Amino acid sequence: MHIEVIGNATLYYGDALDLLANVPDLSGGAILTDPPYSSGNSQRSNRDISTSRKYSFQKVKYPEFDGDSRDQRSYFAWSSQWLRQARRKVPPSALCCVFSDWRQLPTTTDAIQSAGWVWRGIVPWDKTECARPQRGRYRNQAEYAVWATNGPRALAGSSAPGVIRCRPPSPRLHMAGKPVELMSDLLQVMEGPILDPFMGSGTIGVACLRASLTYIGIESSREYFEIACQRIHLEHAIL
Repeated sequence: MHIEVIGNATLYYGDALDLLANVPDLSGGAILTDPPYSSGNSQRSNRDISTSRKYSFQKVKYPEFDGDSRDQRSYFAWSSQWLRQARRKVPPSALCCVFSDWRQLPTTTDAIQSAGWVWRGIVPWDKTECARPQRGRYRNQAEYAVWATNGPRALAGSSAPGVIRCRPPSPRLHMAGKPVELMSDLLQVMEGPILDPFMGSGTIGVACLRASLTYIGIESSREYFEIACQRIHLEHAIL
């Protein structure tokens, strides 16, 4: 296990299921994360191809990422495991937001409840009309943040958007990267520290730094861990 501390951000290199037990309990914390969807192909025979072939339609070469070859049953079992471990790290009433695409949305809403969270709804991310058109079909223009609470949560404090409309980042640091603005909107009703078991290129960490929230990220890919460290170092230096 390797740990990097950058200001209020603590970054762990390793597998989330292995490392969540080592993360300290978070007083007043929340969970915001973007796990590998194990999606992108409808047939099981196509799930073992590289993530760059599944998700990247540009000539840019991105590092591969792990954990994207599960079918729906194994994705449900895996998601239930890490969501249950993560729930033990946050206090009662804490928020949890987990990203999904349309294929894994039913599985994700089942898994979050199986892990003991109270499912509250979804926040669609509208990627705008820059999403690729499909002739004779509707655009796959949205992804979703499934959100839940660790038991009851009082109706108090600020509010956040129920639909977030913003373009995907360009250029990207990760083939499935999301914009910082999207994460910043979701963080509006969250208290820190923010636990992110699937850090990727560190987008949520950057949003946390900008919101002055403590951040704890975990990443299993060495290449993306190093990208996230460099990115968060740079953001910390700017702030």
